[in-house]
Amino acid sequence: MALSSPRRSALSDQVIAQLRNQITSGEWPVGSRIPTEPELVEQLGVARNTVREAVRALAHNGLLDIRQGSGTYVLATSELAGVMHRRFADADPRHIAELRSTLESSAARLAAERRTERDLGQLDALLARREEAWASGVAEAFVAADATFHLAVVAASHNEVLTGLYADLGDLLRDWLREDIGQELRPEHHMDHARMVEAIRAGDGDAAASEAAGYPFMCLRRPAAARG
Repeated sequence: MALSSPRRSALSDQVIAQLRNQITSGEWPVGSRIPTEPELVEQLGVARNTVREAVRALAHNGLLDIRQGSGTYVLATSELAGVMHRRFADADPRHIAELRSTLESSAARLAAERRTERDLGQLDALLARREEAWASGVAEAFVAADATFHLAVVAASHNEVLTGLYADLGDLLRDWLREDIGQELRPEHHMDHARMVEAIRAGDGDAAASEAAGYPFMCLRRPAAARG
């Protein structure tokens, strides 16, 4: 997505809005380094101070992380996600697992009742992508694919509040999964999510909820060394 040059007088607000859009649209994914200050100045056609002010504002809101000598990185996809990330970054892993279990089991039950054919097609495609990412052996690719799949399950609940809350927790949950799997994907730690998708397809809310509720605790039962 190309950045366009602001035209109205409130340059700082416009630059903040454009940079935020790059983040929320996924053009700058969580964990990625954004363009340097000189690059942003050139792309936006504004003064260096305006860019600096916008970046600092987004860092203050929790979306960006300014690392001296390294660059500026995307920390979260929304202000609420940034708050969640900061607030619960050091939470007990069991408490994170309990939160995931509660939210995802409720969502899976609703998805079994409300899913559409389009939802099922999306879940099938994302489940296949998750398996491909696992087979690749690239941990970060698997984290991204797994997170996208689980968000799609929640979205299939057709509960906008639940989906929005889960999305805002997404950065925290990805960090949790990243720490859990470590740098190496081990065959004995693979978890097949096909049964949950089939339960959703069959409209079996109890089975879908049971499958979803158990996954986070299966992670916790891994040996500590395997969780990084």
